[in-house]
Amino acid sequence: MYSKPEDVGGGVTTAFAMQGKVPLAAWSTGLFNCFDDCGNCCVTCLCPCITFGQIAEIIDRGSSSCGTSGALYALVMLLTGCNCVYSCFYRAKMRSQYGLQEKPCADCPVHFFCEPCALSQEYRELKKRGFDMNLGWHANMERQGHKPAMTMPPHMFPGMTR
Repeated sequence: MYSKPEDVGGGVTTAFAMQGKVPLAAWSTGLFNCFDDCGNCCVTCLCPCITFGQIAEIIDRGSSSCGTSGALYALVMLLTGCNCVYSCFYRAKMRSQYGLQEKPCADCPVHFFCEPCALSQEYRELKKRGFDMNLGWHANMERQGHKPAMTMPPHMFPGMTR
């Protein structure tokens, strides 16, 4: 909704009231701070499918496994060489989930020009948000005190009677 124009210092300005819009947060580490976590930096440079799989499992909230996402990433990388296109969508999804700024530029160019740096930054961001990336989604939820969803059998009604 818009507020009425206000007279400020002799000029008329329009103040915009942005309801429901939360200001976007900055990333906790920079794109090129790869050496903040040297172990992950080495893994990401040598085998980015591992880091991507770990990120994807957390972003997908356990609906895809680390192994499946990592294998799909490796397959896309081997067949097309356009793995950055696949991974940039996860960056966008992550930014949406956590309200992060689209910096230093749009998601696809970040992944196209700096794939290992982008994956390392996403990994560090999730780690700083309290995820143990080696555990996966479900173990992280248990560790944080969330109980796993229990599967209950359907309620059976008595059969037909005379």
